[in-house]
Amino acid sequence: MNLINLYKRHKFVFTELVKRDFKKKYKRSFLGVLWSMLAPLFTLLVLNFVFGTFFGRTQEYYTIYLFSGWLIFQYYNDATNGAMNSLMANASIFSKVKVPKYMFLFSRVASSSINFFLTLVIYAVFIVAYGLPITWKFITLLYPIACMFLLILGIGLILSALFVFFRDVQYLYGVFSTALMYATPIFYTTDILGDKQWIFYLNPLYYYVTYFRSVVIDGVIPSIEFHGVMLAVSLLLFGIGCWMYKKYNYKFLYYV
Repeated sequence: MNLINLYKRHKFVFTELVKRDFKKKYKRSFLGVLWSMLAPLFTLLVLNFVFGTFFGRTQEYYTIYLFSGWLIFQYYNDATNGAMNSLMANASIFSKVKVPKYMFLFSRVASSSINFFLTLVIYAVFIVAYGLPITWKFITLLYPIACMFLLILGIGLILSALFVFFRDVQYLYGVFSTALMYATPIFYTTDILGDKQWIFYLNPLYYYVTYFRSVVIDGVIPSIEFHGVMLAVSLLLFGIGCWMYKKYNYKFLYYV
């Protein structure tokens, strides 16, 4: 109930921040919000052209396979990077006005989530174009999306707190994001590691990518255990993020 009351109390501020972040991304852009759909499409076409030659022969519906992985990673990457800079970018506001600092982070993640859902429209068009059936099982995709939202919030809370104290976190995280992209089976198939495929289970993004592919391409809903692991990882990182934010929140004003 406390969270609900906080949201009601700061609903106007939160809404305005989301609008500002969303508009700022496409400021002075001729196509505006259409870039949310066109940019992923152009990237997908390039990636499909480059990697489809190598992996498209062995993987059925490779374009959808690739799109599923790229969709998840782009959402994660855009949201966490935006969340990391959310405090420093709004330091001039919360240092003068009494407003919950996490509101800036939540609004930035919400803005990235809007972009993600817009990209899902293009994703759905591709699914239909490739003749894959859209069934009731697609509703279950809301589960990995919700879990990923929690994961992103958790990592965002951690990164934003660290970035206040250590500015070089952004460079380290840039390297980490690149490594994570190649460590996630986005372009390639999981059998590339042979009997060492268990390594993928150490990568949280693997679960979300696999869930989407399983439902969309194979028409199969993952096991209960798979659902449990996804939720556990998301709650763990979200819990760590909340703990870190609460512990160091009072120090932020001294470092911004």
